[in-house]
Amino acid sequence: MALLIILFCILLLVLLVSWGKVNPFLAFLIVSITAGLLLGIPLDKVSASVQKGIGDTLGSITIIICLGAMLGKLVADSGAAQKIADVLVHAFGVKYIQWALVIVGFIIGIPLFYNTGFVLVVPLIFSITYKYKLPAVYIGLPMLAALSVTHGFLPPHPSPSALVVIFHANMGTTLIYGLILAIPAVVLAGPVFARTLKNIQSVPLDTFVAKERSADKLPGTATSFLTALLPVILLMASTIYLNFDHSTGSLHNLVTFIGDAPIVMLISVIIATYTLGVKQGRDMKHIGNIYSEAVKDISLILLIIAGSGAFKQVLTDSGISKVISDSLQGLSLQPLILGWLIAAIIRISLGSATVAGLTAAGILSTMVLHDHSINPNLMVLSIGAGSLAFSHVNDGGFWLFKEYFNLSIKDTIRSWSLMESIVSVVGLLGVLILNQVV
Repeated sequence: MALLIILFCILLLVLLVSWGKVNPFLAFLIVSITAGLLLGIPLDKVSASVQKGIGDTLGSITIIICLGAMLGKLVADSGAAQKIADVLVHAFGVKYIQWALVIVGFIIGIPLFYNTGFVLVVPLIFSITYKYKLPAVYIGLPMLAALSVTHGFLPPHPSPSALVVIFHANMGTTLIYGLILAIPAVVLAGPVFARTLKNIQSVPLDTFVAKERSADKLPGTATSFLTALLPVILLMASTIYLNFDHSTGSLHNLVTFIGDAPIVMLISVIIATYTLGVKQGRDMKHIGNIYSEAVKDISLILLIIAGSGAFKQVLTDSGISKVISDSLQGLSLQPLILGWLIAAIIRISLGSATVAGLTAAGILSTMVLHDHSINPNLMVLSIGAGSLAFSHVNDGGFWLFKEYFNLSIKDTIRSWSLMESIVSVVGLLGVLILNQVV
């Protein structure tokens, strides 16, 4: 019965947004409250659950998205994105620009959380899209596939790192296996799958569209790359340092502070204000207007993501993940397939990849720790792959992609949701093949 209620609520959400043309944030609130009541959450607890979901979601992402939008807007407006696009196209050619973006996305994705990486690469994607008149989804999806794979498969991302600890796996071994799986997953879900999406019409957000500038008015190559990639450089450097330095001294604490994503973004915006703003002859009032416009343009996106957080929290508080897990534990399946299946169903039901991964791990931890025939490193990757399955309307990442690329729900499912599903299935197949080898 609970699964039917979830299905009804998801259909209601789709109908409200697509057929009823209801604002997605309002639709999420209506559906979240409806789901809470139908799933038996007490009347006096439903509102609190919705508020907690919104607060938890915005609390972790607002600073990153707002500062990322400011940085992205300045990178676009200053001509830095145009300069980066010119250099990449010159190096790889327009024909192979997708592969250049995949490589950049993979490098960026290793140290960055998905949402942070997304808001940083969007200006680059759109700059290439407008300059060379290429389809935005066709060009952008392979890069986002690389970000998604690193988020689901590779430590030091939160979910795979937590799963390594839960299953007593080896972080280094899991990372090596994850890299092996990541290559075919990114290739098939990225450049190969994107060939089917060339006819999707996308008019991306205006905030990242800048007027074409003459070559002599563009920032230098080093300034453009270093400023745009500074968040990646800081996060990657701090992550590498902290992986080797486990002390509790002042230097360790300083690097931990600087390496926190919101602090990294703030430092990057401050430096970009000088290198791409003041140094290029813009006054602070003009730069301030650029930042104000950037935040206005992404305010609705923040609300939509907050709404998806409310829906996720209501489903979590209702205990639906336990209902799903109890119904699946009796199945006689190979453990690696069972781990993938549990994570996939929870992901599709609740929307959160992290919640799906951690819930599935909690269900299977006893089995994995006591059955030495199960490779714990592969179980981490199997659950990680399952946690990426079919992202749709209850997932904040779905709406992030939809709103930034300005797509219909149908085209978002056709592109984003299927891309995530390909990553998930290829990941499972790779795990099963590795299980026969290692």
